Amino acid sequence: MKLDPKIALRLQFLTRVVRKECQHLASTDQRLFAEPFTLERAQQLETNPDLAERVEAFVSRFARLQDTLGDKLLPVLLTALGETPGAAIDNLDRAERLGLLAPLMSG
Repeated sequence: MKLDPKIALRLQFLTRVVRKECQHLASTDQRLFAEPFTLERAQQLETNPDLAERVEAFVSRFARLQDTLGDKLLPVLLTALGETPGAAIDNLDRAERLGLLAPLMSG
């Protein structure tokens, strides 16, 4: 199967973006969760601007990564594999069936 050059370039670009977003998220994760995030720390959010900024950065970076993966990379990857992308939940289901994602444990 020959991959459309435009799709290949898009996949390469999105892969680079995802790697960079993962690095930023990991960095924020290390700074935010260097110590357990307890109820006491959560109660400090209003009075500790540095902690509040780290939480906001973590949430923003996590959401951005999720959007990039789910809304951009996964549909292009499915297209490259000859699949027809659909709604995000359907794309995730298809990716899991194709072995691209580990199944979630239920319980």
